[in-house]
Amino acid sequence: MDELDLTVAESKATYEEIKQYVLDKYGLKVSSLNIAQIKAKCGIVERENYNKAKNENVRQPNCTEEKENAIKDAFKHFQMI
Repeated sequence: MDELDLTVAESKATYEEIKQYVLDKYGLKVSSLNIAQIKAKCGIVERENYNKAKNENVRQPNCTEEKENAIKDAFKHFQMI
């Protein structure tokens, strides 16, 4: 059962809630990848992704600084950081 327990950060907000908050407040559309990248930067631990890339050298687009700041604001709003 320990594997199914939610951490405090995970119980705060869903990706959809974060996307909606950023859209409403900043008018920016952010992707789930953007949110996941910022979560990793902030040290918010996520569950393991089972849909991993087969190639190790996969290029992913980076989040812009404007979107990063908006997502961090959403994290603060939802008390995730």
